Amino acid sequence: MDYLLLPLLSFFVGIIVGLTGIGGASLITPMLIFIFQVPPSIAVSSDVVAATLMKVVGSVKHWQQKTLDTEVVKWLAFGSVPGSLLGVGILHLIKRTGEHNLDNILLRLLGIMILLITVLALVQLLLLTFFPKFTLPELPKLDLKTNLGRFITVILGAILGCLVGLTSVSSGSMFALVLIGFFRLDARKLVGTDISQAAILLLFTSLGHLTLGTVNWSLVLPIWLGSVPGVLLGAKVCLIIPQRPLRFIIYTILMMVSWKLVYQV
Repeated sequence: MDYLLLPLLSFFVGIIVGLTGIGGASLITPMLIFIFQVPPSIAVSSDVVAATLMKVVGSVKHWQQKTLDTEVVKWLAFGSVPGSLLGVGILHLIKRTGEHNLDNILLRLLGIMILLITVLALVQLLLLTFFPKFTLPELPKLDLKTNLGRFITVILGAILGCLVGLTSVSSGSMFALVLIGFFRLDARKLVGTDISQAAILLLFTSLGHLTLGTVNWSLVLPIWLGSVPGVLLGAKVCLIIPQRPLRFIIYTILMMVSWKLVYQV
């Protein structure tokens, strides 16, 4: 294990997370698997714990800058937290029965999740960039002042939270699509809200993964060492960096990563 390379790469991932709210688990987990040859089950659990501090630090920074929507964060968390614990419970069941190889299952799930998220986000980005006048049918905007709006928000949070509990992926990426589609948040509030809801979600998800016994602290600590300064720097310059070119680069990388994950199985 190269303990100098891991924090260095984590620093760059932290910058991406602070800038865009996406890319943390989607980049760190495959990085651990492919570059550092870490078994998928250990990579997922260690990344969940490592990402928690990164997201918490980023959310505090965005809260200080008032670039988040606290109501959206609260109601998504009401669904995502129990959903993530359900996902971890499924991993416990798979591990206890021993009928299936947990690492192979997680590789396939990771690849499919990252591919799905990236394709959806990339299509949306390309349409906005090259066909700005093209209008897709809009999803209904959720009003959190109504019981129906709150109920749908909680359900969406629960579904995505379960997927995060299983794979560690989408705490930022898939939730970002929900925030865009159902809440129409502007670019700056989108990033802060996305990071803040992910911080709450991952806090509980990491507790669940600690009970699996697959967290490797010799991976978590170097990731913290690099990613925390990175996410602080990213959040600081979030207001001045053009978002679209940056997201296009990230999505292109994620497409290649997801293909390798699926093809590997």
